[in-house]
Amino acid sequence: MTLLTGNPPPRDPATVVRTKPATESRLPGPLLFLTRAFRTLWSNGKARLGIVILAVMILVAVLAPVIAPHDPQSTSFAPYAGPSSSNWFGTTGNGNDVFSQVVYGARVSLLVGLVAGAVATLVAVTIGLVAGYRPGAVDEVLSFLTNLALVIPGLPLMFILAAYLPSRSIWVIVLVVAFTSWATGARVVRSQATSIRERDFVTSAVFSGEGLFRIVFREILPNMTSLVAGSFFGAATAAVMAEASLEFLGLGNPNTVSWGTILYYAQQQNALLTGQWVLVVAPGLMIALLAVSFTLINFGVDALSNPRLREK
Repeated sequence: MTLLTGNPPPRDPATVVRTKPATESRLPGPLLFLTRAFRTLWSNGKARLGIVILAVMILVAVLAPVIAPHDPQSTSFAPYAGPSSSNWFGTTGNGNDVFSQVVYGARVSLLVGLVAGAVATLVAVTIGLVAGYRPGAVDEVLSFLTNLALVIPGLPLMFILAAYLPSRSIWVIVLVVAFTSWATGARVVRSQATSIRERDFVTSAVFSGEGLFRIVFREILPNMTSLVAGSFFGAATAAVMAEASLEFLGLGNPNTVSWGTILYYAQQQNALLTGQWVLVVAPGLMIALLAVSFTLINFGVDALSNPRLREK
């Protein structure tokens, strides 16, 4: 006979069903996925540091008119001046405020890195998924294009395209960088898609009459989340470096304020010989920090699809 008491009987922990928080269960599907992905990345120490660095740089880029004390294009200051209360990083040989140019330069470098990385990743994922899922003529044609793009050296091709294109706007640089950065990601995605297409859930989707793009993007792609995210951050890092290289070599738009153009004018004006080392160190350090932030975030990307790697 069971005695009735005020306390309920203890339950076996194995039979306890964990319920989702009420606020989380009401979120739409894409927003719920982004929330969980951010929580997973934030649980990784390296990825957390990378997110903080990237968030600070994004704030600097967005609030550049508020943070920068002067117009970055203004030449009203004395040339080759050292750091002072009005010019924190000194001035260039043309009389520009270096600190204001570094702050505004975050806009161009972030724009090129994120947009070019996204475009290159989109092209790589589309070609890699279709080639991996469709063996035969489709796979052979797409693999030939991917191998051709891998054989051609990316950096020289980028220089040639940037030099001979009539326009040197920032969007042309984005397209040039994205066009020369997709092949490696496509090869990796194809290999993973070739492995996933033999699994039972893909076979079930085929027998149920699902279309090509639905199977590829609804069945195969969600199982490659960490790979796609890693490809994006790798492409974004390469894009930042490529944009700085093009601007440094004078193949970009010299009227654009970016970290690469600061290095370009520092070289033209012999900044190190005149003691203006800040012209080289400041933009170079910002480029390095942005690349490091992408790399650190990439450390936590594997945990998105591998629960064993998630830190408790």
